[in-house]
Parts: sequence; C-alpha cells; structure tokens
Amino acid sequence: MNEYASSWEALAGQVADMAQRLSEIEARLDGDHRGPVPDETPAEAYWALPQLRERLQEAARGGVLFAGSVVGLDGELVEWERSDTTDSMLSSDWSEAADALGALSHPVRLRLIQALAGGRTAVAELIELEGLGTTGQIYHHLRQLVSAGWLETMGRGRYQIPPTRLVPLLVMVTAARR
Repeated sequence: MNEYASSWEALAGQVADMAQRLSEIEARLDGDHRGPVPDETPAEAYWALPQLRERLQEAARGGVLFAGSVVGLDGELVEWERSDTTDSMLSSDWSEAADALGALSHPVRLRLIQALAGGRTAVAELIELEGLGTTGQIYHHLRQLVSAGWLETMGRGRYQIPPTRLVPLLVMVTAARR
C-alpha cells in the first residue's frame, strides 16, 4: 500500500471518530442522553463503595463513609476519614450535633467560613466583604463558629479553620448541595 492510501485511511478513521462524537453531542443536546448525565456518576466510577461494603459485611444495615484529602492554606496536606454503621448512627443522640449544625445554618456564617477557607484570616479582611453586617455582628457570628468548633482563634482578630475540621466542613457543604 502506498503512503497516500495509508494517509487516506487514517484521515477516514479520524473523520468517522469525529462524526461519532458529533452524533453523541447532538443526541445530548436533543435530550437523548446515551450515557451518564454530567451531574450523575456512573456506577463503575464508584471506588470507595466496594471497600466500604467489604468493611461493613458484619453490619446488617450498612454504613456511611466520609473522607477527604485537601491542601490547607499553609500548604500542608489535611486528610480525614470517618465511617460508622447505620445502626450505630441511628442509636446515637443526634441532638449532640445541634450546636455544630446550627452554627452552619446562617448564610453570613457560611460566607465567613468560605472567606476563611479562601485565605482571609483577619476580621479587618472580613469586614471588607459586602453584606456581612457590622463589626459587632461579624464578631457575634465568629464566636458562634468558634463555640461550635468550626473555627479557632489565632490571636487578636484572627481566625482559622482548624485543620481537623477542614475536611468535615467541606463534606458538610458538599452534602448540603442538591
């Protein structure tokens, strides 16, 4: 076979591949989803669930696992993992979580935590943000977040998310999204 025929076959293969991809895109635009919707995860993409099932073979009703590996503001790797059985969770006192959950239930507090996670540490930096209220109101919200364990003080007017709370906080926000 000469080099022109070989090049022609390669080009024909590329065109066929592009035609297939274009057909898939058009089908998705027309509402004919032949594959996972972008917001849905195909079952074969799960990698933690098989290990969780294996670990919880003894648990009659299964369990939950939350984990994360993120780089904190200081550049240090923060890793966290928590798992529990369904029976253990259902028999525990959920009211003990009320303060921690309640502290996250205010939009201003969530904005403050997001700003802190983004690198702002001083109250003076937080005051510059729109819509957070007065300095006194900001301190009120920060005190509630410190009391609930989501933040810690670093000295005069400076706050941070404790490294041990960074992944749980991100898990909470992720879980709350619809």
